[in-house]
Formats: sequence, C-alpha cells, structure tokens
Amino acid sequence: METPDPSATPAELAAAEWLSRRDRGLSASEQDAYFQWLREDPAHGAAVARLEESWRRLDALRHWRPAHSAQPNPDLLAPRPRRRWLVPSTLAAAAAIVLIAFVCWPRLAPAPAAPRGAAVLHPGPERMTLADGSLVELNSGAEIAVDFTPARRSVRLVRGQAHFTVAKDTARPFVVSADTFEVRAVGTAFSVLVDDHALSVLVTEGKVQLDELRRSTSDSSSQKVAVPLTAGQEAVVRLDPRGDPASRLLVRELTPSDVETALAWQRMRLEFLDLALSDVVQEFNRYNSRKLVIGDDDTAGIRIAGSFRADNVEAFVRLLDAGFDIDARPRGGELVLTRRR
Repeated sequence: METPDPSATPAELAAAEWLSRRDRGLSASEQDAYFQWLREDPAHGAAVARLEESWRRLDALRHWRPAHSAQPNPDLLAPRPRRRWLVPSTLAAAAAIVLIAFVCWPRLAPAPAAPRGAAVLHPGPERMTLADGSLVELNSGAEIAVDFTPARRSVRLVRGQAHFTVAKDTARPFVVSADTFEVRAVGTAFSVLVDDHALSVLVTEGKVQLDELRRSTSDSSSQKVAVPLTAGQEAVVRLDPRGDPASRLLVRELTPSDVETALAWQRMRLEFLDLALSDVVQEFNRYNSRKLVIGDDDTAGIRIAGSFRADNVEAFVRLLDAGFDIDARPRGGELVLTRRR
C-alpha cells in the first residue's frame, strides 16, 4: 500500500483524492461537491493542474523503449510549444475535468484512453443470459468460462470485470472464481474485477461470501482471506500473497452514489482528449434528444478532455458551467452554450 508523500500540501493531497475518484467517474452529487471544493480556494484548482501536468509528462515516457537506449530521450520530457487553451484565470478549473489516476490501493486496469484530438465511444457492456436465467454484464475485454452442473453453478472470470445478477436457486449455489478466490451467492447481484495486482468485489444486492482457496506461500499457518459481504460493501484484495489478510484486504461501505459511480462502466460513455467543444457537442447530440448549440466561435474553440456519460447531457452542461464559465441558455428544445465574458 502506498503512503502519502509527507511533503505534499493539504491541497495536493485533496487534489489527488479527487482525481482518483474522478478516474472511476463522479456521480452527480460528487460532481457538485468537487466543483464546490474548486471554488473554495484558487490553490485547489492550481494543485489539480500541477498533478495533471506531472502525469502528462510522465505519460510521454510510454514512447521510450529500453531496448533502444539505457536512458529515455530527453526530448520526451521537453515542454511542448504553447498553444491557445483557456485564459490563465480558468486554466486550473479547466484541468479539473481531465481524468488522472491516483490511487492508494492497487490500480485495476483502465480502458484504453482516447487518442489526442479524438472522441471515443465506450459502449455499454456485453450482456449474456446464462442457462439458469442469471444475467452477466461484461466490461470491455472481460472473459468468462461457464461450467454448470446439477449441484453447482460455476463461472470463472478469466480476465477483466463482470457484473452478475444471479437467479435464485437454493439447491445450486452460484460461484464466481477469479485468481485464487471464490465469490459464493444464491440469489443476489455483485460485480467482480480482477487484474494482475488486485481483486475487487462489489455487492449491489443481497449478500455473498468471499473466500481465498489457497495461498502461494510456504507459511502453512498463515490465514486465508474469508469475509462475508452485504449490499453496499466493496472488498479489495491485493493479490500479493505476502502478509496477513488484514494487511491485504480492504472492506468499505459505499454510498448509493459511490455504487453508481463504480458501475458507471455499465453505461455508454464518451471520452475526449484535446478536442474542440464544437466537435464534442456534435458527439453529444448523437445520443441525446435535447441538443446543444454553440453560441459563438470563441466558445466553439475551447479544448475539452474527459470522460462523460453519453446519455447525461445535463451533467456535462454543469461541468462546462463550473469548469469553463460557460452558460447554457434554453432556446426551444435546445441549449445554447456561450462563454461568460
């Protein structure tokens, strides 16, 4: 588990926390709280901007290939030529809707980011109905293997994330296995996410039992993870077998908005990186009955980065108001976007 940097300021620590929550998607109430925090002190937005810039520069190192040289090319970290973005007074707030990854527990693999200057549609999950009537929703890249017998309904999560809505059958428990863990249920709903570093189980209805089947350690006396979970609880387990269960396991209570945010992948999303607002509006208008209209050329040229629910144009308009000083004026069935002077 990573520990906070002791030299970080309170604003930087709070900014890192907000960015980690933003990375998994903010609910409407979280968005309001986030932008209230930005308004409270200019230092808050500045801290967000500094963190975003640090990660932008580190991200450039993905182009370095160790096989080509022992040291990365210094040009990878060289400042880019200045371009027209937002005026300095709104830069920090604008940076606030760029999604950055800061987490204390192991990071679970994200979906690929949008290329610069482009829009990417992340469709909703693949849905499949199993032989018993249970519904499985698969996040992008997820894979399962199903093995039903008269005594047990077994599903192995090979990779990625899946949400299970289990048909009740008291004679046959429903068991999802991932890595060296099993999640056992009868009639309930829960999601499981696994990658190389951690496993996460979120219960959305009913209750489940999370059990570790074995541990890759020579210490036969060490205890395995075994924890019951009820609706609204999430368990995250580091897959590193060292240490006792308490040091590897985090169980927390989630609010309804936290659950909604954690399951945001179940909805269609639009992701933008360095895209003009005029192009962003065109994408949103594809999926919403209430259309957005750009009021002037200056507003049309504002650059946008972030990930948003494709079917929630109202939340997007709130972000524009708080982060870019853009008014949305009703005109018939449309909303006209104009930057405040």
